[in-house]
Amino acid sequence: MKHSVQFSDAVHLLAYIAIFHDSNRLSSTDIAASIQTNPSNVRKIMCQLRDADLIETTNGIPKPCLVKDPHDISFFDIYQSLDHAQLFQIDTNTESKCIVGGNIQDVLSDEYLLLQQVVEEKMKQISLDHVLKKISQAELAKNPMNQNFVSEFL
Repeated sequence: MKHSVQFSDAVHLLAYIAIFHDSNRLSSTDIAASIQTNPSNVRKIMCQLRDADLIETTNGIPKPCLVKDPHDISFFDIYQSLDHAQLFQIDTNTESKCIVGGNIQDVLSDEYLLLQQVVEEKMKQISLDHVLKKISQAELAKNPMNQNFVSEFL
């Protein structure tokens, strides 16, 4: 479960950087306030995104920026940048003498591998740009005054 939150936070962080790229609201504290996490968690994710060449950062300067166009950053790229495990985890602590417990791991392993492959292929088709467009549309519907922040993504 933790991984899915980390992925969501990474997408959130990238979208935040894209939208507020021309502002002075790009410190880890500012980003953490939006994600509702602590700044050290933001910095950890930013390090992973930087190591994957998705963002560029400079020590002491709160001005991270995207390295690629949002259209060229897929969910799969983001997922790969994180300390990720398989999307679906198998409980290895089952009773081996039980009909179910003794067989469930092998059965689920095959099914989960197939699901992993399907999900990863779909992740390659969803871009950060797609997310930014949807965020922009939703924000304009709620707060038209924020058009200056989101108009470039429409």
